[in-house]
Amino acid sequence: MFVIIGIVLGVIIGGGLAKKRGGKRLDILQYAAVYAIAFAIIGMFVTIFIHRMSM
Repeated sequence: MFVIIGIVLGVIIGGGLAKKRGGKRLDILQYAAVYAIAFAIIGMFVTIFIHRMSM
């Protein structure tokens, strides 16, 4: 669940940041992809942490 939220947030934040900086379509897509991957990894670690704390 946190991974999906991280992906969505990463796309929104990364795309918005690139658009704000005046990027073209491919720049926006690249920023969105990189931020989505980074936030998904953070979400994965949060999920693992919560799962291990519940054991």
